[in-house]
Amino acid sequence: MAKTFKALSLLLSYPTAEVQAAAGDIAEAIDSEGLIQEPLSRGVQDFARELASGDLYDFQERYVLLFDRTRSLSLHLFEHVHGEGRDRGQALVDLKALYEQNGLVIGTSELPDFLPLFLEFLSILPEAEARDLLGQPAHILNALKDRLRQRDSSYAVLLEALLSLANTDNAQAGDLIEVGDDNPHDLAALDRQWQEEAVTFGPPIEDAGCPRMADIVKTLKPSEIVGQGREG
Repeated sequence: MAKTFKALSLLLSYPTAEVQAAAGDIAEAIDSEGLIQEPLSRGVQDFARELASGDLYDFQERYVLLFDRTRSLSLHLFEHVHGEGRDRGQALVDLKALYEQNGLVIGTSELPDFLPLFLEFLSILPEAEARDLLGQPAHILNALKDRLRQRDSSYAVLLEALLSLANTDNAQAGDLIEVGDDNPHDLAALDRQWQEEAVTFGPPIEDAGCPRMADIVKTLKPSEIVGQGREG
């Protein structure tokens, strides 16, 4: 079980006050395992420090603008390959079944292809298996990383860190990056794009509460990190 996957899951989730308060523990968990090498490790540490010391509302606004209002940056992985077709529905069913077979039961309102949830699932698997599974959507992660780099977003380093953990090649990355990026400020276009959608994308609003998030944060407390060996 790798805390690094769980820590990255938190950093890629909607930034709540709880996540912000735990940013130091999250950074320590990543550093203690040593799965992410330099200079990427330093970049992830910098992101965590930025989250810990920055204005929470600015972070939340940035997150929504990037991942909720920009479809080409959606953190729902199957959105990039299946859209809203039948294939995506079956893929979601299959992925949820895989979670349940490995002991991760998710709520009915949660879509299993949401990247932070997928990373939480990987955190309960043996490291080698987790790396192999992470390699399967690596072409999507690579496209997201490139699109975030084009926007000079600090979130790009988190995608780059994920790619460094994946067992994969990036042969398919070009197929996705060639798709036109969205303009999150074009509200009329966004309305046309989303008006027939039956599924609400993105994490739940902060006031709705997220028991799973609280559980993840608890597993990254310093008392559970101290004494762990560094793995190369």
